[in-house]
Amino acid sequence: MRLGLLGGTFNPPHLAHLLAAQEAHDQLGLDRVLLIPNANPPHKQVVGDPGPAARLALCRLAIGDDERFEVSELEVAREGPSYTADTLRALHETSPGAELTFIVGGDMATSFPTWHEPAEVVRLARLAVAEREGTPRADILERLATIPGAVERVDFFDLPRMDISSSLVRRRVAAGHPIRYLVPDPVAEYIAQHGLYRSPAGIPSSA
Repeated sequence: MRLGLLGGTFNPPHLAHLLAAQEAHDQLGLDRVLLIPNANPPHKQVVGDPGPAARLALCRLAIGDDERFEVSELEVAREGPSYTADTLRALHETSPGAELTFIVGGDMATSFPTWHEPAEVVRLARLAVAEREGTPRADILERLATIPGAVERVDFFDLPRMDISSSLVRRRVAAGHPIRYLVPDPVAEYIAQHGLYRSPAGIPSSA
């Protein structure tokens, strides 16, 4: 099985996340794409975090009954920082026959040499890099060339530009603006029902 892995905070998941999962699935011939929400991302603070359990629930609502996608609670269930290398090792143990492909954006790919155990990441999985305007492929390959064996383990796929981000969704909720057509309807409904991201900082309402 060719298994794609899309990690992130998903705070909240939005249509650009699903588009990236779809295009990687289609263009790279993946059998399934796992969305893997972080519990404790080591490189950034989760702004207005409603908690890993809520973000996990939002991811499940986002994919609905789409059989191409699945949500993994591997990182949410594991204590400590959510390092990609640890996640890949765990997936190789639970799915020993799977060929793993880790999906990243071009901006993340350029920072890849600074990740925790980058050589181990590319040993355990191929890298699928979303190619968009503004991040030339040559620049990405130049950065990846500093990691032994990385360039040979990279696949590129085209991703239509969609200027949606989790921070945009949080800001719109806090300002009282609609988020329909930015996130799947069940995600918007969950956010409204649970009062998520209503303050300027995106902190859940106490109401």
